[in-house]
Amino acid sequence: MSDGHDHEDGDGDHGDHDGHGHDGHGHEHGDHDHGGDHDHHHHDADSVAVAVVTVSSSRSLDEDPSGDHVAAAFEEAGHEVATRELVPDEYDSVQGTVDRLARREDTDVVVTTGGTGVTPDDVTPEAVKGLFAKTLPGFGELFRRRSVEEIGTRTIGSRAIAGIVSATPVFCLPGSENAVRLGVDEIVLPEVGHLVGLAGRGADETGDGETKNGDGETDGDETDDAPR
Repeated sequence: MSDGHDHEDGDGDHGDHDGHGHDGHGHEHGDHDHGGDHDHHHHDADSVAVAVVTVSSSRSLDEDPSGDHVAAAFEEAGHEVATRELVPDEYDSVQGTVDRLARREDTDVVVTTGGTGVTPDDVTPEAVKGLFAKTLPGFGELFRRRSVEEIGTRTIGSRAIAGIVSATPVFCLPGSENAVRLGVDEIVLPEVGHLVGLAGRGADETGDGETKNGDGETDGDETDDAPR
């Protein structure tokens, strides 16, 4: 049920853009992040490994066009798929799976599809937000802004989100294939190497960032203190 509704809300998700992040980009993200980003392109990862998580209580990985597209798009862009997993629309299952995958040494980025709608069993955003040490509001904003051209005001149901978990970028997309194509092809892939490089650089160079596999107390502490 969540998956079916997520398809529709996914399309709706697909459009809602909270203003394309001009608030964040304009000052904090724009002046600080953009400047820092341009100064540190040498940290960009040329190739990354993605963990693809399909959130659905009704699908199987054998019939998962959205997950198939995520995997194929990453591979076509020169990246690799570390793993693919299917989890039910359950808070603990979603949160535990994303947390575990983000800590894996062979995983640089996590992409989930499904569970971002507004029905009672759509719990992906709630489950994953609690893991974020840093949120990436610009992702949801840009995603919704881009999709409004296709679905109009249905974008108000959009709940696509992204953030950093254990030094790993995590993107949560709707379950519809159209929404996944938009999110992955037009937004995630152009920036994923850059984000992976920056997220890992914080941990590697300063020692103050999150670490994978629980190597350091900042993982748990930062989750508790993460912006909500």
